[in-house]
Amino acid sequence: MTNKIDSYFELDSHKKKQLEKFKNLITIWNQKINLVSRKDIENFEVNHILHSISVSKYFNFKDKSDIMDLGTGGGLPGIPLSIIFPNVNFHLIDSIKKKIDVVNSIIEELNLKNVKTSWSNVKDINSKYDFIISRAVASYPKIKKNCFNKIKFKSKHKLKNGFILLKGGDIEKEFCDTKDYMSYNIFEKINLDYFQTKKIVYVPNPYIHKDN
Repeated sequence: MTNKIDSYFELDSHKKKQLEKFKNLITIWNQKINLVSRKDIENFEVNHILHSISVSKYFNFKDKSDIMDLGTGGGLPGIPLSIIFPNVNFHLIDSIKKKIDVVNSIIEELNLKNVKTSWSNVKDINSKYDFIISRAVASYPKIKKNCFNKIKFKSKHKLKNGFILLKGGDIEKEFCDTKDYMSYNIFEKINLDYFQTKKIVYVPNPYIHKDN
């Protein structure tokens, strides 16, 4: 990793080595299958790794929390976050089998014990989570519709369980019908040009239900 990681995050050597290895594996796999934009691969550290772990600037997941990465693609943001939070359980979900196959290979190479995957539509997932994280997968109304009854009712964090969504640009229209949400400007924490329009949107559990 370059000093961009060190400039914004205090990580031990093992975590930095894991993130570096992840970057190298993605670079190799991306030559065979389009996991991330080819023009983006040169900026993978900033545009994808830093973007993924920016979540940790705002949310400190407690040990044994359950996190879903909805539409993980090439393992983003789930794999970088699983490295940052080794005692948190991550479930990476994608409906495209060839991407999940690659992610499984990467998880094995990195020897990540806190990550599992599913090749599935989220509607068919029967588990519940403390937080559902998604990065540039779909609009919030669609995500909310598809993830009904997937969030645990009882919270163990200071913030209620809910959605953590990495978004870019103007979000007002997308969330105009959302009564309760918070938006964080990543540029305030990571002052690199790429993050000028990047936001993390937190939506507390919008469903009225109790765990069965």
